[in-house]
Amino acid sequence: MLDAKPNAFATYHPAVAFAFLACAIVISMAALQPVFCALSLAGALACSCVTRGARPTVRSLAWAVPLMLIVTIANPLFSGSGSTELLRIGPTAVYAESLVYGACSGCMLASVFLWFSSYAACMDSANSLALFGNALPTVSLMVSQVMRLVPQFVARGRTVAAAQDAASAAAPRTKKERAAGRLRIVSVLMGWGMEDGIERSDAMRARGYDCGARRTSYRRYRFGRADAAVLGVIVVLAAVSGAFALAVCLDYSFYPTLGAFGPWWLYAPYALLMAVPVVLQAKEWWLWRR
Repeated sequence: MLDAKPNAFATYHPAVAFAFLACAIVISMAALQPVFCALSLAGALACSCVTRGARPTVRSLAWAVPLMLIVTIANPLFSGSGSTELLRIGPTAVYAESLVYGACSGCMLASVFLWFSSYAACMDSANSLALFGNALPTVSLMVSQVMRLVPQFVARGRTVAAAQDAASAAAPRTKKERAAGRLRIVSVLMGWGMEDGIERSDAMRARGYDCGARRTSYRRYRFGRADAAVLGVIVVLAAVSGAFALAVCLDYSFYPTLGAFGPWWLYAPYALLMAVPVVLQAKEWWLWRR
């Protein structure tokens, strides 16, 4: 979190970022309703912009938008149900209800992926160990190691591939040789990773990790009044949003006809919850401007 990238939760306790992102992910996956899905996607994009930056968010849209389109188009083709027929593709009828259901599913998938990207930007290994190191030492260590090893594995793969491609005398000439070269890279990475895993295990055991004593963290976090205020707002908005989402989703139906959306105030708490990262980032910007 202590980098040059903008991060709305950088000045707060890790519990604030974890609570917000956990609530956002759970509600995004549970509330499959058009308005809630649209708010989830908008909130995920906004949170990604203020935690990861605008450029990584735009790069994420390169795969998020095609994913949404594929799910939206595929659902009415494979699950044709509804009462409002839009068109026919041969013997298959495309209904508006199936199209809306597919669009909601695509929005939900894209928003959840963006939420997890924001989670990776806010909750690094040090934050995870500081938050869960004493309560769940094994799980927190495993999560922190996975968050670190995945990008390291990708970087090492590029290094091995560059070293292999530099040997021009042994350059692959056929597709079979190129495939064998890629399998060789995988084999090298697997051996490298297992060796590092053994070394890390011995190092953590030598340092007395999970020996029963209360451990310290690399960074000292103090839970102050500002953290308590923001966390309280997040918990209240998440609780009200969850109750309203449950009521709306139970009353809403996609088939055989689309249900009514209900009054606007049922969505207001969730919209405010989605605006929390933007508000925190705007607050920091205003303080720095002053």
